[in-house]
Amino acid sequence: MLWLRLLFESFAFAWSAIVTNRLRTFLSLLGVMVGIFMITAVFAVVDSLEDGLKSTFNMLDDEVLFIQKWPWAFDEDYPWWKYVQRREVSLNDAALLEERLTQAKEVVFQAKTILAVESSNSRLDGVGIVAVSQGYDDVIALDIAAGRYFSPMEVASGRAVAIIGHDVAVELTGDADAVGEVIETKGQRLEVVGVFAKQGASAINDGFDRAALVPAKFGHRIMDYGMGTSIMVKPVEGVTTEALSDEIVQQFRSVRRLRPREEDDFSINQIDMLTSILDSIFQQVEYGGWFIGIFAILVGCFSIANIMFVSVRERTRIIGVQKAIGAKSNFIMLQFLFEAVALCVIGALFALIAIEAIVLAVNAVDVGFLLQVRPSRIIIALSVAVASGLIAGLAPARRAAEMEPVEAMRTTG
Repeated sequence: MLWLRLLFESFAFAWSAIVTNRLRTFLSLLGVMVGIFMITAVFAVVDSLEDGLKSTFNMLDDEVLFIQKWPWAFDEDYPWWKYVQRREVSLNDAALLEERLTQAKEVVFQAKTILAVESSNSRLDGVGIVAVSQGYDDVIALDIAAGRYFSPMEVASGRAVAIIGHDVAVELTGDADAVGEVIETKGQRLEVVGVFAKQGASAINDGFDRAALVPAKFGHRIMDYGMGTSIMVKPVEGVTTEALSDEIVQQFRSVRRLRPREEDDFSINQIDMLTSILDSIFQQVEYGGWFIGIFAILVGCFSIANIMFVSVRERTRIIGVQKAIGAKSNFIMLQFLFEAVALCVIGALFALIAIEAIVLAVNAVDVGFLLQVRPSRIIIALSVAVASGLIAGLAPARRAAEMEPVEAMRTTG
């Protein structure tokens, strides 16, 4: 009970000192506020982007391999001049490869472009057109809210059909259920056989909300397959991606008729490669946030330590009186430590309130991802504030605790 009473009295003394000198208190908080704000803001942006990207990648099967012209690896020695001379993968490449692979469950061709799409009474620019071959729905998790996916006959014959995104359906037809409607792009009319469920914008794109899916054998009528194509390969159950990759290299070199000494003119990519690159980027950004934040906090700590030394000097006689009537050194030290920690925690709370206000403002506008601050990040921010207070207040608190009562009471300043 004695310790509880001492803690309460220490807190009361500390709070009294903070409230009495409001301007000084505010100025001493600025450094800690800026530091905590920077660290938490960087955490919020990085965490939110990471969550948004992961939700986007969750549409893809981790085991799917992508055969493409460009590799998903970027470093100082990236030989782009060599990759730019490579051929794009083609629909015929996918068909020939599918015939030769024994460890693949699905081999799917994909090509993308952006076009304007029209209906009888409306036009929508910037629609992502995705041309795909059979099996696309097995390698990509599709959520079709109305209608259906392509039939094998529609894909094989290249019929003029499309599955459109929610936003495309609403803006062109005024109805989320646009099945049976006719849309047009590049002079080609297509029947809508399905509509994707509303996804919402992600960190990197609008998902399928502003897109249209068409059979690959129809797609060449409205787009050029000479850029941005890929072949997605999914292994049969029990086959590792490493084993499938080895078979792809062997068989695709045969499809491309490469000589034994010629280098591969294609790259095999996997989602893990992209996520590892992004993780590295996010980690570097976090380090930058920590560096800037800690620098600001150190400035704040020096400011608070200076204010605490001033506070000790101003309350020298009070300290002498407290010691004269029996106050222990630990009690005196606790007062000033409480005051320093309280200053830092108050600064952190102001910073967190500012962050939350910004989060609410940003989320009120559709920026492509949901900005949020994880509870664990708030705990880290408050822990940093407490640690900063203890560091900043330790030297002034020790000076106050080591004062002799008689000498302290004689002090007039």
